[in-house]
Amino acid sequence: MELFIFVTIFVIFYLKILRPWQLRWGATDDEFKCSMSGDDIVQKPNFVATRAVSIKAPPTEVWKWIVQIGSGRAGFYSIDIIDNANVPSSRDIIPKYQRIEQDYFIPFTPNQKNGMWVKDYRKPEYIIWWDRKGNATWGWFLQQTEAGNTRLITRLRTKYDFSFPWIIYYIFYDFGDIIMMKKCMLGIKERAEKIRLSSLAVADRLP
Repeated sequence: MELFIFVTIFVIFYLKILRPWQLRWGATDDEFKCSMSGDDIVQKPNFVATRAVSIKAPPTEVWKWIVQIGSGRAGFYSIDIIDNANVPSSRDIIPKYQRIEQDYFIPFTPNQKNGMWVKDYRKPEYIIWWDRKGNATWGWFLQQTEAGNTRLITRLRTKYDFSFPWIIYYIFYDFGDIIMMKKCMLGIKERAEKIRLSSLAVADRLP
């Protein structure tokens, strides 16, 4: 009985407080509410998350870090033991992974069997990944600020499969996505800003 009460309280707390916060981590009201490219692909999603972070580097530089994302590629700049077979995510731009085109496969697992495909893109403004079924999309949006830096916004739209055992996966996905996504976005920010500062330092030393 006590366990039931605890679980009930936790579920209510998650649905009323924690979930609304994590579904819009870092995003402004306008970013959270605005329509974006790819929103029409998944109809009646159960999970819509819009997250954002400001990066002191131009979109053309941030773009390079996003294009090379993938397990067995540059990694996800997140929890490598989970999403990149414990291989450290790259801290460099990797030329051979700078390729992008429509229907290009982005591996999510070390065995390269699971992932998403590039549905649409416009360099260096946005990339839309999807599952080819219309049940999931992951969009990356790069907006240039007045100072020439980047506002990086991601949007996930997912329709859940409530059949067993998929429902177990989606429960963990609903709870845990923010952990991976937040670390990924901050990982991109840290890398892009470090490279940008190094470039500016070199430029300052030139005669």
